[in-house]
Amino acid sequence: MDPQTLENLLAKGPDNAMLRFGLGKAWLDAGEAAKAAPHLQRCLEFDPGYSAAWKLLGKALAAVDDPDGARRAWRQGIEVAAGKGDKQAEKEMTVFLRRLDKAGSGPKTPT
Repeated sequence: MDPQTLENLLAKGPDNAMLRFGLGKAWLDAGEAAKAAPHLQRCLEFDPGYSAAWKLLGKALAAVDDPDGARRAWRQGIEVAAGKGDKQAEKEMTVFLRRLDKAGSGPKTPT
């Protein structure tokens, strides 16, 4: 869905995790990571157990050159996913962390 359509929905109606996740994903898909990150952060305020939001938040932060923020988001997301048994999200975020570390951005993730 078009991010502006979702922004209009947010302006008119109730704020919730699903809408914020949709906005974050839509802005990220549109190449607007800086606009995506705050929506994903708000989504996680509503639902800190939303592993897919942690994954996208890490992607958004990495895209705006915040490797430390991305690393924190993915680490938190891995913990959440592991706690929920969401193996796919856990694996994906582990791969993203390894790639970030390989790129030489800051401290390494312990293996």
